[in-house]
Amino acid sequence: MSYHILDTVVLDRDLPERNLCRGDLGVVVQVYESNGLEVEFVTASGRTEALITLNVQDVRPVSDDDLVAVRPYRRSA
Repeated sequence: MSYHILDTVVLDRDLPERNLCRGDLGVVVQVYESNGLEVEFVTASGRTEALITLNVQDVRPVSDDDLVAVRPYRRSA
């Protein structure tokens, strides 16, 4: 799967060090050679909480079967 800037993606694994969970939605903000993506994760109000470089295997495309939900974001201490 190839991704493009502004594609919405779903995190496909937990990233506890960033307080992100499998299923969190992100937006691709940069595509790198060698399967790298810069993905932005925001709160429901639009505040950026994480901007991280991931591998394409860390995410998947959004599916018509996905249901959007809201959960509290816990910032690292």
